[in-house]
Amino acid sequence: MSARIFRSLTALKGASTSRVLNLQAITAEKMKDEIDPAAQLFSSPALNSSIIVKHRIRASEADLMPRGKNVCTKVIVPFDKKDLRAGGRSLLIGQNNYLEALRDAGQYYGRYDIDRDMCILKLLDEIPSLDPFLLREKLRSNGVTPDPRYFAISQNDQKRMFDYTAGELDRLTDLAGGSENATSKMVSALLSNEVDEKLEPLRLTLSLGHAEFREGVFSWRGFIYYKWCLSEVWPHLVACLVHLKHIQPIGAIDAEQKTYLKSVRQKILKGAKDNNTAVKKLLQIYDDAYTGLLTGRDPQQFRKFLLNAPGLFLEIGEKMGVLSHIASFWRFRFPDPSKALVDAEELVTILHDFAKGLPATTVEVV
Repeated sequence: MSARIFRSLTALKGASTSRVLNLQAITAEKMKDEIDPAAQLFSSPALNSSIIVKHRIRASEADLMPRGKNVCTKVIVPFDKKDLRAGGRSLLIGQNNYLEALRDAGQYYGRYDIDRDMCILKLLDEIPSLDPFLLREKLRSNGVTPDPRYFAISQNDQKRMFDYTAGELDRLTDLAGGSENATSKMVSALLSNEVDEKLEPLRLTLSLGHAEFREGVFSWRGFIYYKWCLSEVWPHLVACLVHLKHIQPIGAIDAEQKTYLKSVRQKILKGAKDNNTAVKKLLQIYDDAYTGLLTGRDPQQFRKFLLNAPGLFLEIGEKMGVLSHIASFWRFRFPDPSKALVDAEELVTILHDFAKGLPATTVEVV
């Protein structure tokens, strides 16, 4: 395990991002008290302190995974939970000799439930990102309901979301005759993983029980999170798509590759646009319900939305994950578009990876 990876991971002080599920940080910061073993994400204590990453397969790892797979899910189990620089065991979900690698990393050896943990890892590998809302709903839809603290928003994302969320809630506090300070308190309460008394008036307005309201706040937070994500991702994605449309490979390119690149570019451009449209339509469901609460002073529409919203998280999370992956990987691979160099084989591989996650894509890799 390279020191560079662990230096970057030690900077993760919060819980989750779209690319990283930092169970080590969650355990250290959110779960100082004991929790019911049945509410733990994994049966293996080692895996419950692991760091799970959506990972671009490196050349040195290519032989570990099936051909044509460029992004995988990596599990890193630190040797020392308090010092990530000490290194750790790592494995790629679905790699060659996966069972043996998992048994070693998770320290099973006849203890714990490796079959259950493999099923959960498979679910994590199936989703395109590890954002807390998509992750929670993917697990719950498959009968897995771990402690809700696993799905906290990272401190870094909370800080960046604060102003955006304040804009969403200004209208609500204005309606209630509140002040800027009231908005700030409500934003802090909404972004917190705990539902406290600051939101109690809203719970009473919506006529929701305490358990229902906790679920509803999670849904509300999720839709604000996805609206914020789209506002963050879309400008970068547009720039990436413009570059993707025009970039030409260096060196030799055969006729088959040339034909494929023309076709797959069109598929990606159309698929990204369709995904963006679909995400906006899903977000509009929230906007309509919230507007109904504000302008119509009818809490029942918003109440119904909050109770039904988790069912939309899988679709919106998967679509947002694909858009985020395209934007983030393209910017990583080509940080300066004016100096971008890529050969035909690598460009085919990158674009094929993008196309696989988009709707109505039937292009086969050459």
